[in-house]
Parts: sequence; structure tokens; C-alpha cells
Amino acid sequence: MQHLLLKLKNKLNQTPGFHFVMRHWLTVAFLLGFVVDSITLNRVDQIFDNLVLLTYVILATAALLLLYAGVSEKLGEKRSPIARKYMPLVIQYAFGGLLSGMLIFYGRSGALVESWPFLAAILLAIYYNETIIDRSNRLIYNLTIFFVGLFSYVVLVIPVLTGHMGAGVFVVSGVLAVALMYGFLKMLYKIIPHFLTMQMRSIVFMLGIVYVSFNFLYFSNMIPPIPLSLKEVGIYHSVTKVADGVYRLSYEEGQWWQLFRKSDKVFHPDESGQVYCYARVFAPTKLETDIEHHWEYFNEEEKKWQTYDRLSYSIAGGRDQGYRGYTYIENYFQGKWRCSVETRRGQVLGREVFSIDSSEGPGTIVNRFE
Repeated sequence: MQHLLLKLKNKLNQTPGFHFVMRHWLTVAFLLGFVVDSITLNRVDQIFDNLVLLTYVILATAALLLLYAGVSEKLGEKRSPIARKYMPLVIQYAFGGLLSGMLIFYGRSGALVESWPFLAAILLAIYYNETIIDRSNRLIYNLTIFFVGLFSYVVLVIPVLTGHMGAGVFVVSGVLAVALMYGFLKMLYKIIPHFLTMQMRSIVFMLGIVYVSFNFLYFSNMIPPIPLSLKEVGIYHSVTKVADGVYRLSYEEGQWWQLFRKSDKVFHPDESGQVYCYARVFAPTKLETDIEHHWEYFNEEEKKWQTYDRLSYSIAGGRDQGYRGYTYIENYFQGKWRCSVETRRGQVLGREVFSIDSSEGPGTIVNRFE
């Protein structure tokens, strides 16, 4: 038996892929959490999805405490080496799962152009995960990433549970995240008091940066309006409610090669004189809020977008395909336009850019039903 195990070990050592995994085992565990989330997570208000995210938070909390209990030899001679060896894997898997869950839901919630800072934070986390070797820096990194995940999770789940969103809810959620992090640090202090005291200034500094950054991004409208998410937005010649729960959307038929076209990218005006913007916005079951369609045109002289109108309507959560709503404008003119779907605070869920061409009338009008 020992001979067979020795042969297997030698064979694995000769495999390039095995060496790669062993060199980057923490990152492999980190990315595994991403893969699992992309398969399992669906809706932010479903019990299963919230249990998955909560499990990652609990798993990260327990693994961090066990790791540093092992580092300080407080688990005994037999268990401490096991904790030091395996808990980093568990931590990285939990971090990967928690951060990817946030990336999935935050990514669905806003336009990519607006939400790139969070994506950049994830990429930085992976980079530092590969490069940090020093134990003290690894502690600061672990606590920083844990707070990023915890803050993101609390800010996500509180609106889902309460059915309210906005600046006040965000601030309260942030304070709750700080309180939870403080409680965790108190538990960790009982395990490694001297080491934590030595690093406390750096830890407070890094956690403070995370807290300030999240608030800056939120009040600068760079964090997506979680837990809302845009399912669809498009430009149409008309939007008509033809039956209970059924809308007819009319747009110009595309060329034969435009197989997936569902709305107008180039709008040719007709006699109605109206341009419609139709959107489906998903919101959790309990949540009710207002949505704005921000109509803008591109000023060619000043080379910038200018507001033409802001039109709002209320939505209610719970519909899996999203709450349907539309607005329209008249007295438009030729040029480049866009309709942005936003919250009252100006957070962008998504937008449709199109052009109005008055040089010719519309082509064949086709309908689809929603």
C-alpha cells in the first residue's frame, strides 16, 4: 500500500498541472467559490440564495478564528497544525464565494460602466491573494477582504429584509456592518491579543479605508442600486397594454442577419410623434420604490450628454421577470439619444443608446408581446 501511494505521489509530482495547483492552491480555492456561485445563485430575495451567502459569512468567520487559534497554538499540539494547514483553504473558498456572490448581484444591479470600481476591488483581492506572503500582511489582508464581503452582504440583505432602500438604509446597514466587524475583532483579540495589538493601527486604517470608500462610491452613485436589477430596456414605436398582464411592443423589423433584435437602435419617426422607452426592473418581493427614465440627447456642439426630461413611475417587487414600465417623449429632434433607467438618487441600472433619423419613415413594424 505504501509503495502504491509513493508511486502515485511521484506521478503527481511529475504532472505540471499538479505543481501549478500546489503553488496557487489558495487562489484555486478562491476561484472555486466563484464557480459555485455562478451555478447556484439566482434571486437576491430567495431563501436559498441568502442562506448560501450567510453560510459564506459564517464559514469565513469560523475559519479565521480557527486559523489564528492554530497559529497561536491554542488548539493543542495535534489540532493546531491541522488548522494552520487547512483553514487558509476554507477562508479563501469562503472569500471567493462571498465576493463572487456580491459581484453577481451587484453586476446585475447596475450598468457595467457605473459598477467597475467593485470589479476592480475583486481583481485587486485576487492579485494580493497571490502576492502577500508576510504573516502580518496576510492578517491585514484577511481582515480587509472579510470586511469588504461583510459590508457588501449587509448592504445587500437589509433592503431585502426590510423592503426599503435609499441613503438612510445604506448608512444604517454600514453602521451594522461596522458593529459586526467590531464584535469579530473582539473575539479575535481573545485569541491573539498581542499580535492584534501590534497590528491594530494598520487594521483600523485599512478598515477605515473600506468604510469610507463604500460610502464615497455610494453617494457618488458608483455603487449599483442593489437589490434592484434591470432585466430589459429598449426603444419602441409604441407600447400598449392589450390584456391583463400583457403588453404589445412595436418596433421596426431588422435585417435578416439581426436575429436577436428586439427593439429600435435607429428610430425612424412615424405619424404618432412619440418615442417609447420600455423597461423591466426586478425588485425583491417586499420592496416598493420609484424608477426614473432619464432621457438625454448628445449635444454635438458641446460634446456632452444633456438632459431632455426625467419621467418617473412606481414599481413593486416580486415578479421574477421584473416589473414592467414605460415612458415616452414628444417634440424630439434628430440625433443621438439615450434612455437611462435610474433610481430617484440617480443610480443607473442600465441604459439604451439609440439614434433618431428623420430622413425617412419607419420600415415594416413588427410586434412582440410581454
